Amino acid sequence: MMRALWSASSGMQAQQLSVDIISNNLANVNTTGFKKNRAEFKDLIYETLRRPESPDLLPGAAAPVGLQVGHGVRPSATARDFSEGNLQPTDNPLDVAIEGPGFFMVERPDGSLAFTRDGSFKLSLDGTDRILTTSNGYYVLDENESYIIIPEEYTDISISADGMITAVAEDGTVEELGRIGLVKFSNPAGLLAVGNNLYEATEASGEPIVKDDDQAPGYGTLLQGYLEMSNVKVVEEMVNLIVAQRAYEVNTKAVQTADEMLAQANNLRR
Repeated sequence: MMRALWSASSGMQAQQLSVDIISNNLANVNTTGFKKNRAEFKDLIYETLRRPESPDLLPGAAAPVGLQVGHGVRPSATARDFSEGNLQPTDNPLDVAIEGPGFFMVERPDGSLAFTRDGSFKLSLDGTDRILTTSNGYYVLDENESYIIIPEEYTDISISADGMITAVAEDGTVEELGRIGLVKFSNPAGLLAVGNNLYEATEASGEPIVKDDDQAPGYGTLLQGYLEMSNVKVVEEMVNLIVAQRAYEVNTKAVQTADEMLAQANNLRR
């Protein structure tokens, strides 16, 4: 009975984690560039009461199957789904969406690199120059990991599909001001989410591979005046929430049943 109690309690903890992750997905249904998570589980260690090859009651015979009892479940990973979200038009020239698997590069205040799918960029003043930043003020980097500077006198900012930023100078000429840097990873699922729509590279994700050729595959193209929305599907998450809730209820029922059986055993009389 005690084994049943612990197994059912591990199931309740697992489903609670699943509900936590689903709740976070639903909370970020309108977060720009958000990628949904899902919980993955593995069964726990088994107690082997009899191995399949052990002798059975008859001399010389072998049991065709073993006898094992499991000890519940444990979380193994939270897998992030990097499928693309819907594109929402904004008519803002500084809003950029990535059509493809690439990431923008940004520099945080401590000088470290981070990566994002959130293309809601802004202009931050630095003297007479304007620097392209994220909503949090982190600098957006070009293909050479340098800041993208747009002088104050330049107007009509345009961003091409390959990330080239052009603007109109005072004399009416069109000038190239830099190319927004895009990176890709060998294993995007290994990226570490750190909040603020940012990810960090890890040993599991591999080092960022910067796009240095317009024709390089696997990065995607940019779309000015659009933002990529969250890839969370509300109906799908609500169904997952109901499934997790029912699984939690079943595990509580197992705890109650084991408790009742223990109570009946305690009440036995000779």
